[in-house]
Amino acid sequence: MLDDRGEKDLLRLITCGSVDDGKSTLIGRLLYDTQLVYSDTLEQLEQDSKRHGTRGGDVDFALLVDGLAAEREQGITIDVAYRFFATKRREFIVADTPGHEQYTRNMATGASTADLALILVDATKGVLTQTKRHSFIVKLLGIKRVVLVINKLDLVGYSQEVFEAIRQAYDTFSTELSLKNVNYIPISALLGDNLTLRSENLSWYKGPTLLEYLETVLVGDDNDELPFRMPIQNVFRPNSNFRGFAGAIFQGKIKPKDSLLILPSMQRATVKEIVTADGNLSEASSGQSVVLTLEEERDISRGDLLVATDNPPQIADRFRATLVWMSDQEMLPGRPYLLKIGTRVVPVSFESPRYEVNINTLEHLAARTLGLNSIGVCHGALGSAVALEPYTKSRELGGFIVIDRVTLETLAAGMIDFGLRRSDNIHHQDFEVTRDARARLFRHKSAVVWFTGLSGAGKSTIANLLERKLYLHGIHTYVLDGDNVRSGLNKDLGFTDADRVENIRRVAEVSKLMVDAGLLVLVSFISPFRAERELARGMLAEGDFIEVFVDLALNVAEARDPKGLYKKARAGQLPHFTGIDSPYETPESPDIHINSESLAPETAAEQIFQVLLDKGIIT
Repeated sequence: MLDDRGEKDLLRLITCGSVDDGKSTLIGRLLYDTQLVYSDTLEQLEQDSKRHGTRGGDVDFALLVDGLAAEREQGITIDVAYRFFATKRREFIVADTPGHEQYTRNMATGASTADLALILVDATKGVLTQTKRHSFIVKLLGIKRVVLVINKLDLVGYSQEVFEAIRQAYDTFSTELSLKNVNYIPISALLGDNLTLRSENLSWYKGPTLLEYLETVLVGDDNDELPFRMPIQNVFRPNSNFRGFAGAIFQGKIKPKDSLLILPSMQRATVKEIVTADGNLSEASSGQSVVLTLEEERDISRGDLLVATDNPPQIADRFRATLVWMSDQEMLPGRPYLLKIGTRVVPVSFESPRYEVNINTLEHLAARTLGLNSIGVCHGALGSAVALEPYTKSRELGGFIVIDRVTLETLAAGMIDFGLRRSDNIHHQDFEVTRDARARLFRHKSAVVWFTGLSGAGKSTIANLLERKLYLHGIHTYVLDGDNVRSGLNKDLGFTDADRVENIRRVAEVSKLMVDAGLLVLVSFISPFRAERELARGMLAEGDFIEVFVDLALNVAEARDPKGLYKKARAGQLPHFTGIDSPYETPESPDIHINSESLAPETAAEQIFQVLLDKGIIT
């Protein structure tokens, strides 16, 4: 079998469905029936079946796949298990994915590279919510071939009526979902009916066995005929005479003397050589990893994209996408995240969802955020323009992941619907009176002094005293206070995490405008999240943002309670109150640290004033 592996094509498939639909049993039995289980593995399987199996000591084929201890104890699949097997006609990589809703993110990961999806349905239960959820994700991820495998027919007497009822129910849903090329195959994975051999128990079924279908279904697209695309993964410069750009071609062909476009810089170049470890090539095509050298000297780095000059992808810094949210940490509109698309990593933030999808009805629901396993459509804004294409056209330039900036946890998978051309039709307008001109007029520089800390810590008190001192020295100032802003500009916002993020984003934007106007802006907001304070800092030039942490222990702040807010929060009258049932993330390295329990407000204001003098912001 190994001698002719090079002549076979490869099918990547995923098994998915609800909990206990028999996915692992299906794969385990398939491996067993195709005689791909070694004798020592079979002996171990028999021992494991007695200890962990669910069949009263009989061989439990699911244990061939469920490798995690937690899976064996619970009898469910948690992680994505990848298995390779081969027949005389084809090679297969199968991803067995979790069925429980809690692990939908793992299922989406397994589906991201699949050519075909086997969606299992328990004949005793029919089409369930998780069946629909996985079908929706399969559709989103562009898997073009779907098989609804109706399992456990042995438990319903191999009833054709049950099979047809499930088929009709799924037909209705798949039509609404615009899911095409759906095939239906009845089986009993446990007993091996219709897996590799036809079963007399299913004599009414005239279609192929599951293995026959998998061996003969046409897969793959002719990526060689598509426009050339290669993301840069590395730049090699071993000496001054060689500079090569390494990457994996994911579509198209390339030859020496071909013209290229470098994105996003839009530079043009000509291919000089195609270099590999086995020597130079006269042509390279999709699936090959190569190093390209160019005739011209060009500034290219990791994350850039080399494309054919005809039919290049769009360059945009805004887009619409469908997000599958994979984290317990809900999506917060306006919060800065990282987005990885191809080999490029760029900052990103999302607006409130346009809508969330009801998996059962496919109805579009209003939503302000997305939680674990939610699927919604959002607009995203990037820190810099990138090359992108709709996911339906290119998985590589249309698929991305969202990453937490601090923990580097993967939060979501996304599929781009289309780019938004805002960067093409909005241009910064310059005016003759500049910020520097205003600074000369006012005789001081502009900046933001950002006070953060718990409610009752004394932020507004210190800001008020500082502004009075600045005013007496002829400094043009303005105080943005949390309560005051919430009574006007931000009166539409509540106190959920998502609203708090938007609250700070708006204040940061206003502060930026005021700095440009030449003012020294004093911002007094709890601003509980580090990410949003860093977002505000990032909007300004180096040295223009001074973070003042007004530090006070929670028990002391609660004892002060000048507005009676802690008392109300403890009584359950103020949900999402910072310090009680909503977190406060203390600054890790503030520019100024004020202990307001030991330092009088007047002294604190004087200390901040001195820092402004030392930094040359005021004189």
